[in-house]
Amino acid sequence: MGNFTLHTVESSPAPSRDAMNAVGKKFGFIPNLIRELAAAPAAVNAYVTLNGIFDGTSLTPVERQIVLVTTSVENTCEYCVAAHTAGLKMAGLADDQIEAVRERRPLANPKLDALRRLTTAVVNNRGWIGDADLEAFLQAGYSREQVLEVLVGVAMKTLSNYANHIAQTPLDKQFEAFAWAPAMTNA
Repeated sequence: MGNFTLHTVESSPAPSRDAMNAVGKKFGFIPNLIRELAAAPAAVNAYVTLNGIFDGTSLTPVERQIVLVTTSVENTCEYCVAAHTAGLKMAGLADDQIEAVRERRPLANPKLDALRRLTTAVVNNRGWIGDADLEAFLQAGYSREQVLEVLVGVAMKTLSNYANHIAQTPLDKQFEAFAWAPAMTNA
């Protein structure tokens, strides 16, 4: 695996260039994930489109990043955990709470923890969440509509998590301070 091209805007297929330029304008650089996805216009455009749709949900910036980091932790995507840890920091979540998300520990805010737990259940159970998972999420103050919004974030992150696994995406220097590796567990 690996050996995927890290495209520049100029080296990418023409149908990928608008997405690459939009990401570069938004973040001030084009992350390696986008540079790899650009090889397949359908992949880069799907990811960027889903990202825009997810940004338009009723979830707050912190809530959206919790969904993205939690999905990435559960899928053991080192690249995306690092990238979206930067997002959590920019969104204003406290450092100790960021570490809690990265380490699968409960969050101090019960509502945010309900979001983290629901996202974990969705990813680990492939959407087959239990009644108790759903009820805990709703009791925390979320709506049924927001359950579906969480799915948009999980879908977007699953696309990038799997792409990073296959391509072995190198971490951008902008995310190095947030590097992450899964905790070792006893089998």
